[in-house]
Amino acid sequence: MAKIYRKIVIIDEEKCNGCGWCIDACVEGALAIVGGKAKLLSETHCDGLGACLGGCPQDAITVEEREAASFEGEASKHEAPRAAPAHFAGCPSARVLEFDKEGFSESADAPAHSALRNWPVQLALIPPTAPFLKDADLLLAADCVPFSMASFHRRFLSGRMLAVACPKLDDTDAHLAKLTAILSAAGVKSLLVVTMEVPCCSGLLYMAKEALEASGSKIPLEHVVVSMRGEVISGQKPEANCSHPVS
Repeated sequence: MAKIYRKIVIIDEEKCNGCGWCIDACVEGALAIVGGKAKLLSETHCDGLGACLGGCPQDAITVEEREAASFEGEASKHEAPRAAPAHFAGCPSARVLEFDKEGFSESADAPAHSALRNWPVQLALIPPTAPFLKDADLLLAADCVPFSMASFHRRFLSGRMLAVACPKLDDTDAHLAKLTAILSAAGVKSLLVVTMEVPCCSGLLYMAKEALEASGSKIPLEHVVVSMRGEVISGQKPEANCSHPVS
């Protein structure tokens, strides 16, 4: 097969965590999760346009111009081994979804229903370009909050998109970069940060403030602190009106 100089995607296996975001982004079916890592199945199926770059949470994909087999064009869409939903077996938590609002009631007498409207929820896995972030009221919650607070869905999650993180155990620098990218690109309308009363949790608020400053965003910020028994013990009102104020 004749080779020409053209652009081809390159995947850094050391950075790749196998989340699978790039698999859906590649309309040509050139990528798959193999051994827990994203792999280029065949250079003939890669158009080199880089649709898989933008949402990679690990920044593991680049494009280089080199000698490669000719792109097969439309034929690749029929011949490439397209990954079925099972390709998320490597990391199902990375599949981007938005749920409808049906089934959730804010009535205290109604049966409990989930108010979750987006997936993934881990900040590390949320692409800055995720459609559910557009014009969203974003809730950034410490990992422990939903476990300690029985009314978390009703009090905080209803009407908001969720991102969860741990400022003590996670990679704070990576979280800061991701949150900055989200606030820069997604058009988020407001940010509510909910943390635990433990001292290490304050790092999440610090990260949010740093991301707001770095992104140049002027959206309202609200901070609520929850006790280990699940009670709201303090709250900081936003400077402007939040679309979904804390009740």
